[in-house]
Amino acid sequence: MPTAEIELKFPVHDLAALQSRLPGLGFQLDTPRAFEQNTLYDTTTRTLRASRQILRIRRYGGLWIVTHKRPADPSADGDPIRYGDPADSIPATSYKVRIETETLVEDGPALAAIFHQLGFGPVFRYEKFRTEWSHTTPTIDGPLFPGPAHPSQAFSANPSLHLVLDETPIGDYAELEGPPAWIDSTLAQLGVDPAACLTDSYGSLFLAWKQRTGSPAENLTFDEIPAPAILQPATL
Repeated sequence: MPTAEIELKFPVHDLAALQSRLPGLGFQLDTPRAFEQNTLYDTTTRTLRASRQILRIRRYGGLWIVTHKRPADPSADGDPIRYGDPADSIPATSYKVRIETETLVEDGPALAAIFHQLGFGPVFRYEKFRTEWSHTTPTIDGPLFPGPAHPSQAFSANPSLHLVLDETPIGDYAELEGPPAWIDSTLAQLGVDPAACLTDSYGSLFLAWKQRTGSPAENLTFDEIPAPAILQPATL
């Protein structure tokens, strides 16, 4: 069923130092470092992109996962949603809020062939090494969102609390996913400045990196952007 995905990214300059702190903050390791490949699909006229949706097939370890994401109301244009009192001296925090529908599939290439027959072809590929952590706190006190209830609270009766570490060809990032109150608390515990946080997708980060560097790369992959990695990407 659809769920509300509420998340923030922030750049990580020392992965080992960050991971060493996580057990003491109540995190447990769910998935050790594993290679991940992602392919986004769209029509030739980029219909999904125009409506701020994504259709993705992901291979993560030995799993195939299909995902659809769309903007969460009331921000139907897909822009980050901001929370906080404008009268406060501290700026409101922006969170990326999307409605996500995701499921495992048995055969990723077969699904890609179905997409092709329906008019959806691959438009962008991105790769990373991902390590997944979850938080062991079973409940969160107080509302998930300050102020008026947000529609996505309907999907958050039992919110998942995750921190993932992504090693990409253009840098390392952490991503927090959970209710805003928990995200803010975790950022404070980690000593992360909220001003350093990002709501950009990896596609947007890649385009910004291309503009800065002048790279001719068309995809965010290790073959197009060579980067040192202990594990080598598998060839599919």
